[in-house]
Amino acid sequence: MRFRGLLIAGLLCFGTAHATDAGRALAQRSVCLACHQVDAKRVGPSFRDIAIRYAGNEAAAEYLARTIRDGSRGLWGAIPMPAQRHVDPATALQLAEWIMTLVPKVEPDENAGPADPAVEAGAAAGRAPAGKTDIAAPVTGEKS
Repeated sequence: MRFRGLLIAGLLCFGTAHATDAGRALAQRSVCLACHQVDAKRVGPSFRDIAIRYAGNEAAAEYLARTIRDGSRGLWGAIPMPAQRHVDPATALQLAEWIMTLVPKVEPDENAGPADPAVEAGAAAGRAPAGKTDIAAPVTGEKS
């Protein structure tokens, strides 16, 4: 019985790794990696940053597939993304669905209260929620 559980866990990990490898290979064949990387900004944003920005949006894959084919301007800075008409619509959707799998998995804290999606999205993007920072008050050297 224990062996069966290990086997299933191994197959699940292999399936996830295989999907990641297949997505990366598809991005390579589609010439996406000329401007994007999975975890780092290059000319355009990283695929992980894109996934984080659109996490929780049910229409994200369709939107991203359209953006891949039609291009975009001003969403990630001054450099526009040119239309990628060489990528057929089905491949663009596969790429977009793969990108959306790159959202980091966050383990829920058992002691935390209900999650605030806006706070979680900002934290994942490295931003503090509005009005909430962990910066201490400046030290002035005066004793009170």
